[in-house]
Amino acid sequence: MLRRLHSEQPESFAFTSANQQWAEAQITKYPEGREASAVIPLLWRAQEQEGWLSRPAIESVADMLGMAYIRVLEVASFYFMFQLQPVGSVAHIQVCGTTSCMICGAEDLIAVCREKITAKPHALSADGKLSWEEVECLGSCTNAPMAQIGKDYYEDLTAENFGKIIDDLVAGKVPTPGPQNGRYAAEPLKGLTSLAEHDADKPQYNASVELAMDLGDTVKRIDGTEVPILTPWLGKDGKATATKAAPKPPKAPAPAKPAVKQAAEAKAEIKEDQPETLTGARDGKADDLKLLKGVGPKLEQTLNELGFYHYDQIAVWTPEQVAWVDARLTFKGRIERDGWIEQAAKLAAGEETEFAKRAKEDGTYED
Repeated sequence: MLRRLHSEQPESFAFTSANQQWAEAQITKYPEGREASAVIPLLWRAQEQEGWLSRPAIESVADMLGMAYIRVLEVASFYFMFQLQPVGSVAHIQVCGTTSCMICGAEDLIAVCREKITAKPHALSADGKLSWEEVECLGSCTNAPMAQIGKDYYEDLTAENFGKIIDDLVAGKVPTPGPQNGRYAAEPLKGLTSLAEHDADKPQYNASVELAMDLGDTVKRIDGTEVPILTPWLGKDGKATATKAAPKPPKAPAPAKPAVKQAAEAKAEIKEDQPETLTGARDGKADDLKLLKGVGPKLEQTLNELGFYHYDQIAVWTPEQVAWVDARLTFKGRIERDGWIEQAAKLAAGEETEFAKRAKEDGTYED
């Protein structure tokens, strides 16, 4: 299925204060230089906040992670859990249409969606409250046919009870998720064939439904007002937790440091030295710094703001000057990791690097 950005886009996107704090905390999970690993949770949080992923939201996440916009768009357009168009303000309904559900009546459920919501999938109902789509297998084949609404499964559906669920959602009610035919979970339709002696002791709902009911609003999106999802390295205030250190035993004589570690420490001690900068591009014609591997539109803008417009400026940076520039970039170490100086020297001499050739051909750049 071809997935494109929606034709109508908002002018901007910004995380709420609570969601911004949450997003920044997620980034700390990953080592320096690997912040892009947080792209899926940040996109998901943006979608939870807005209901769908707009272009400004995708670009905002890319800026936070120092990634090229195209790389984040690739992620958003690849995974079907991301919605690239507006969804219903109350709920987006996903009807499973794969084999088991199809045999058991999924087409009847889709007919209900067409009648009660809108004739076409990925479109808003007249009141803007609901939207729907048909999806691939959701893994609840025993309870077919079924649909996912919000975060929960509604199983053992018929056209009648599915229609009532939709009516309840429009009316502001919160339907009970799980099996809709009286079945407790995924036991045989004719009843238990084993462990029947424990049947009377079971809670009112199965664990999944119980959790949904405890929340009280099964279709509510995360908006940052919830109790923070704590992480082992963060406290309730979102800051690194302080722990009392146990008394340390006397230190043994330190072994000789490996040569690699000594070199790394020596590199860390390099002092900064500001390289030569310009107030503007020579003759008003700046080089395309995006032809350097690791430099995207955002990073090119940062380099220009620092006073770097030409390959020959970058090609002569000393280690001290690299340290100065590196200290002013969002993510450290990429100058040497991506080999900017070597690339810049070739481009300044009129040669073409493999990355620059590829970037010109397909129009993609990297951050």
